[in-house]
Amino acid sequence: MASYKIDAAHSEISFKVKHLMISNVNGSFKQFDATMVAEKADFSDAKISFEAAVNSISTNNDQRDEHLKSDDFFSAAQFPKITFVSTSLNLKSGDDYTLKGDLTIKGVTKPVELAVELGGNMTDFYGQNKVGFELNGKINRSDFGLTWSTVTETGGVVVSDVIKLHLAVQMIKQA
Repeated sequence: MASYKIDAAHSEISFKVKHLMISNVNGSFKQFDATMVAEKADFSDAKISFEAAVNSISTNNDQRDEHLKSDDFFSAAQFPKITFVSTSLNLKSGDDYTLKGDLTIKGVTKPVELAVELGGNMTDFYGQNKVGFELNGKINRSDFGLTWSTVTETGGVVVSDVIKLHLAVQMIKQA
């Protein structure tokens, strides 16, 4: 059984949400952790757990970040972490997988499905065995109690319900 830990210096946890339905606001989490345990070389039996610190959210706008941490959105004081625990990682074909698991945001747990592409394996300059993955998916923020909404004077939606997720991850095999 091989154990892996995320290489946070070479990983990004990001999201996009439509603003005014005309452009995207990009954001990320700066503090996160993940582990993976797998026996099979193709990772099809992998068990993955992930968490992100809500207070580390960044959209490159301090006022918006504070609003996201408030009770209107994540309620960071009461729910400081977002967590994910996998239920399956299924090889579709080639390097493409489907990852299923339980995502918990603001105390609400829902099943989610992410598309995963295996980027490959490599030994770095320090002799560490690393494996890379790209993960993409969508969630509906209101499913997790992130229901703050307002409309413009003309009746337009300010923030979309659909959040696009993108994770670029390097995992380090543990000795």
